[in-house]
Amino acid sequence: MRILSISAGIVTPLFGNHHPNYKSVASAIRKTSISNLENPKLVEIGLLGVKGDEQADLSVHGGIEKAIYAYPAEHYAFWNALLTRETKRPVDLQYGAIGENFTIEGLVETEVFVGDRLQIGELEFVVVKLREPCFKFNAAMGYKGASKAMLQSGFSGWYLRVLKTGTLNAGSAITVIPGSREISIAQQNQKLLNNRNQKDLWE
Repeated sequence: MRILSISAGIVTPLFGNHHPNYKSVASAIRKTSISNLENPKLVEIGLLGVKGDEQADLSVHGGIEKAIYAYPAEHYAFWNALLTRETKRPVDLQYGAIGENFTIEGLVETEVFVGDRLQIGELEFVVVKLREPCFKFNAAMGYKGASKAMLQSGFSGWYLRVLKTGTLNAGSAITVIPGSREISIAQQNQKLLNNRNQKDLWE
């Protein structure tokens, strides 16, 4: 288990016909890799996440409780195949494209539980909750069904709170320290899928 990429983004206009009320919204969902296996640059991680990373709407992203968004690299093949099929054009998403800060390898939603701690280098994080997709994800992916696909696949990723700050680089190993293990991210996603009003996904 390791970090393959650390990504950050700034708030910019996000355009698309993926919500009935907005043609453009502010978003920092588009992230760019700033540390990867080819260039494992040290990146500063504070209590609010990756230095230089921004969030447009702190009610749903960012802050202490959602400082870092982690996403399994294993799911990129799913998204590339789905988007290539649905948009009728070749899609090859780069790490950070899902909006994540940490693209990780070797750990997926069925194996991660709320309250688990992740030891990465000298730093420590705690798993808070799954990522809930919205119409901005649809716009970023260029496909109106992207949020629904994230919920139905269970490929949501999860948010981390930073317990111990410092610097990290891509390639850093991840150690999981189990918490109470009452609910996994996969179970949380299934619960959300069962309860979610599909209308607000605007598919």
